[in-house]
Amino acid sequence: MAAIEMSHIDKRYDDGFHAVKDVNIDVQDGEFMILVGPSGCGKSTLLRMIVGLEDITSGDMVIGGKRVNDLAPRDRNLSMVFQNYALYPHMTVYENIAFPLRLQKMDNAQVDQKVRDAADLLELNEHLERRPANLSGGQRQRVAMGRAIVRDADAFLFDEPLSNLDAKLRGQMRTEISRLQKRLGITTVYVTHDQTEAMTLGDRVAVLKRGVLQQLASPRELYENPGNLFVAGFIGSPPMNFMPATLKGDQVELPFGSVSLPSHMRDMLKGRDGDLLIAGVRPEHFEDASLVDGGADDGATFSTKVDVVEWLGNETYAYIPFEAPPEVQSQLEQLEKDLDGESMRTQLVIALDGASGIKEGDEARIHMDVSKMHLFDPATGQNLTVDVEHAGTIPGLEVSTASA
Repeated sequence: MAAIEMSHIDKRYDDGFHAVKDVNIDVQDGEFMILVGPSGCGKSTLLRMIVGLEDITSGDMVIGGKRVNDLAPRDRNLSMVFQNYALYPHMTVYENIAFPLRLQKMDNAQVDQKVRDAADLLELNEHLERRPANLSGGQRQRVAMGRAIVRDADAFLFDEPLSNLDAKLRGQMRTEISRLQKRLGITTVYVTHDQTEAMTLGDRVAVLKRGVLQQLASPRELYENPGNLFVAGFIGSPPMNFMPATLKGDQVELPFGSVSLPSHMRDMLKGRDGDLLIAGVRPEHFEDASLVDGGADDGATFSTKVDVVEWLGNETYAYIPFEAPPEVQSQLEQLEKDLDGESMRTQLVIALDGASGIKEGDEARIHMDVSKMHLFDPATGQNLTVDVEHAGTIPGLEVSTASA
């Protein structure tokens, strides 16, 4: 096993396209690190630079304390699992797993032991004499993982390994990969565009946008303390609600009324009185007021007309439109483009308990947990209320501000 240090990594192609921009990430020995972001954010390019399939324009790639910029992929002792499995169709499962060991001229007894140990770990014993074409997608992915395991590599690299599987199988394979990594304790870097995979698998998650590292933190830290609008909108499903907010003393004026500014935010927002900001509140931090304990702390209740209701049994989604000034609307439109078209329309999406009786067209009483609200600068997108101690790494963060 080995730590992986990426120091000021840059990648610029011959046509001038700047794919990765001054990225600094330290993957600790035995850590499960996720690289996540929308298409074109540079995550796969970064992974390919780790393994040596892409040249590094500038910066240092250090694996196990050794600078590897000039080493060929075969000399870096890394195992990579690809999106398309990359199995040899004419070989059996046994021979596909054994292939890297054959290249090392390992004796047959050792090969057999390693292949059967990997097959036992991945529950492939009964499939060893079958060929890839006769396997399911999940079984093929396990064969690809088996081939990676037998190499005794310093680290595993996964390039969107589950994207070709259906939703149910993706869930099963996520669990298998997580268990396998914990059991082996091997350093792992995993690329995905799926935030569910990122949040459920990673010890830490690096969020990228247009080649720039936005934030590096644990899944919980990203959820609770997003450094900017992009991270806040990318992490969470449904995504965070964004709405115009005007700061007036200790009050924040929202489209549905005014709420008291939580005490922990007041010092962070000094000098912002009268400013137009963007408030962010996750759908799950709203509730039908009739279902909330009357003594609930840090809450505000407002009345509003509900436009659409979707009842899903265990929960209900209610949609409430509102108006936003041009400064806020332009940021939301840009955010929608950055998030590959994830809708950022001017409406609240609120997640209510399935027991709620709210119906379409109702004038409903809605409770909001104000303590979970975030306030962003509409010009830069930075989170003005981020908890610095628990936000992980936000490039450019100084005291209580984060760069977009």
